[in-house]
Formats: sequence, structure tokens, C-alpha cells
Amino acid sequence: MSRRFTVLAGAALLAALAPGLAAADASYFTRLWELDEASRASRSVFSPYHTTYVLPFTSNCSPNRAVFEGVEPPRTLMRSEAAFQLSFKARLRQDAFGGRVDLWLGYTQRAFWQVYDIEESAPFREIDHEPEIIASVRTRFRVLGFDGRFVQIAVNHQSNGLTKPLSRNWNRLIANVGLERGPLSLLVTGWVRVFFKPGENENPGLSRYAGYGELEAFYFYRGHRFGARFRDNLNFRFNRAAFQADWAFPLFARIGGIVQAYFGYGESLLDFDHRVSRIGVGIVLRDWD
Repeated sequence: MSRRFTVLAGAALLAALAPGLAAADASYFTRLWELDEASRASRSVFSPYHTTYVLPFTSNCSPNRAVFEGVEPPRTLMRSEAAFQLSFKARLRQDAFGGRVDLWLGYTQRAFWQVYDIEESAPFREIDHEPEIIASVRTRFRVLGFDGRFVQIAVNHQSNGLTKPLSRNWNRLIANVGLERGPLSLLVTGWVRVFFKPGENENPGLSRYAGYGELEAFYFYRGHRFGARFRDNLNFRFNRAAFQADWAFPLFARIGGIVQAYFGYGESLLDFDHRVSRIGVGIVLRDWD
């Protein structure tokens, strides 16, 4: 995939998704997953999924140079690079199986771009692709003061599309629970790796580092969104964790500014076993407010 195509695709998605954002009179998860009648009346083919953002500048204190040792042609890595994430979903079927189930097709692309490495023609360091099929069940229950908005089951594939020795990929069966209380939205996620043969698996340590689940939280205040994501492998002898924090704030129309920090393992497939310390600034598609 060429650099020009990826950038143009990102711009097209930002333009296509923005008109489909719903009004702000319902909860964040209700609008995001079209859980009420007003949200479900949307005719948009595509709608937001995970956060879509562009970080023109990020600084990584510990780039993973070791992974490119011995690779031809030789690669050098700069600490400064750009990063972006494009994420959207399309509803395949509404009210499937005669009830409260919606079927979705989701796609997320996360890219890390050595745009400041002019001498090597500004190559992409990695592009991770993540398609999935999601069954979302609309729910009505309360737990610890939170409203249970949905329970989801997804079949997920993630790959960086590279050849060995840089190839990374895995398949997961994922379960999500969406909980909300006032301005706070929580997404509790767990997964298990599927469709692989341990003896032939080219990424045997992925689960040890990426773990088996994560907790994501969003808090909304006067147009600002504060986000946090925590992941841990729950292995006290070989503990590997990750934490991401976001602050997104209004700029204009449906575009906001964002400051993002990431610490830990598993930020990308190439870096699944490498500790990353990164901070970046950029713009975000506002799928809230």
C-alpha cells in the first residue's frame, strides 16, 4: 500500500464519517452503536468505530531498532515520527436473529510513519490492519450504578502485512461489555487467541505481552474527552502492561485536538515485545458531543 493511497484514504474517511455523527442528546455508546431509535435512523453507510486521529508529531523515547537488525535494505529509526489511526464500521444487518442483535463489519488501520526521515524517503515503519465481524446485543441491565448498554462478540484478525522476519499476525475471539454512568463510559474487553497452531505459529509470544483483555474509559466534560486504556497480562512473574492516556478537546466543527501518551508493550504488532514510551499531538475526529 503506497504512502499516497493511505493518506488519501484517511482524508476521504474523515470527510465521509463526519456527516454521519449523531446528535448529542443520547449517551456516547448509544450514539456510537445506534442503540436508540433516533440513532438507528441514520442512513450513513459508514460510522465511527475506534477513535480516528492523526498525530503529525510523536516522540518515542525508545524506538525498537533491534527488530530491523539484519533486514535488507538496512533501516534506521528516528525517535520522531507521525502516527495515525483510521477506524470505521458498517452495519451489515439490523435486528438480526429476530431480536436485539446488530451485525457489523469493522476495520481499523494504525500506521507509524517515519515522515521526518527524508534521507530514506520517509518510509512507513509499520501499518497494522484489523478487520473484524461484530455481533452487538443491545442490553438493559444495571450493575454498580452503571447502565449496561451492550454485549458484543467479535471475530478479529490483526496483521501488519509484512513478510518474514517482520510478519506479525493473530486471530482473536473478543467479548465486550459497554457500561455507562453519567459522563463516564467504560468498555470492558476480553479475548482469546483462535485459529492458530502453536507449533507453527510465527508469533508465539504475542499473548504473553498483549495479555487477554483491557479496560477502556472515557470521561466527557464541556466538549472535552478524557480517555484511558489499560492492559495487563495478569502474570505476576512475567508482568507486561500498557497504559494509554488521551485528552481530546474542541477545535472547530467535528475536528478536535488531541494529546496522546502511551507507555508499555503492544502498541503495534512489531513492538508487541518492546517497551514503548511515546507522546504525540494532533487532530481527532470528534465522534462525541
